[in-house]
Amino acid sequence: MNGHTNGANGAAGARVLSPGIFAPIPTFFAPDTEDLDLESFAAHVVRLAKANVRPLVAGSMGEAVHLTHAERTALIQTARRALDDAGFADMPIVAGTGTGSTRETVELCHAAAAAGADFVIVITSGYFAGALTRDALRAYFVEVADKSPLPVIVYNYPGASGGLDLDSDLITELAETCPNLCGVKLTCGNVGKLTRICATVSEPGFAAAHPRKNPRAPFLVLGGFADFILPSAFVNAHGAIIGLANVAPHACARLFALSAAALADPSVLPEAQRLQGIVARGDFTIAKASIAGTKALLERLYGYGGAPRRPLLPTAPAAVQALWEHPHVQELVAAERALCGKQ
Repeated sequence: MNGHTNGANGAAGARVLSPGIFAPIPTFFAPDTEDLDLESFAAHVVRLAKANVRPLVAGSMGEAVHLTHAERTALIQTARRALDDAGFADMPIVAGTGTGSTRETVELCHAAAAAGADFVIVITSGYFAGALTRDALRAYFVEVADKSPLPVIVYNYPGASGGLDLDSDLITELAETCPNLCGVKLTCGNVGKLTRICATVSEPGFAAAHPRKNPRAPFLVLGGFADFILPSAFVNAHGAIIGLANVAPHACARLFALSAAALADPSVLPEAQRLQGIVARGDFTIAKASIAGTKALLERLYGYGGAPRRPLLPTAPAAVQALWEHPHVQELVAAERALCGKQ
């Protein structure tokens, strides 16, 4: 995690995919019409950027499956404009482009590039999960990577792709043979799988043996939950893409920084362990409330959040209150406020 960028040095003026914390940004909607609330979206992207958390637009937390192609484009354009205007022109945008078919996924990759995204993340197609053999899954990512104008992150999320769960052998094979793949997000939560993949792609010789098509886009191994950021540092993973970073961006970014620092300075480890515990407990509790619960917490914290797009329903007021008062959530909020200077 600390410096393991597989040989990417970047180029002047170019955005680089580097280790760190990424947040799948929620898509906010007007309460009566369900139209995009781009003002709140832009404000949230900038809020997270100030905490050194990078945006992933139109991902699972962003309800991508409920968005039209035009809405995806509008979100990417809004995020890019907001970042540029706030002085974060060097911060990259990752856009979710995975859909049911290979053809439409490739189409969305091109649309994301035209809208201003820098990298894309592609979930395994799961509607016909029972018919997708290992060969079909391999062919899907090979073709998408080959045809996408942007480097592609593989998104392994069995819960949203019909139970399909890519194993470490297939992911490692894809990393070795597809130069336009730039990483994997493991929302399977399998730390053993993460360790096995890192044992190959985080080795010093990997970049020379398997160079990337874009040298600014090394192959990163990213967790999908906040509860193993510290352990993953010690197997040379590269951070995480986590919904919790929407609620507690400073705490998540600080945990990543401490985890990286602990590799070289064991004296930082106790503080990293303490914060990991706070973040892990908060993640465990908030994740059970899903998208609606995260949005409800954002409403409490920042004054925007709103409801998901139907058929998802908002969290009932009593459940929101119980979530807010939960000791794990209050502990996380206190840590976040202390780190960002707000008591």
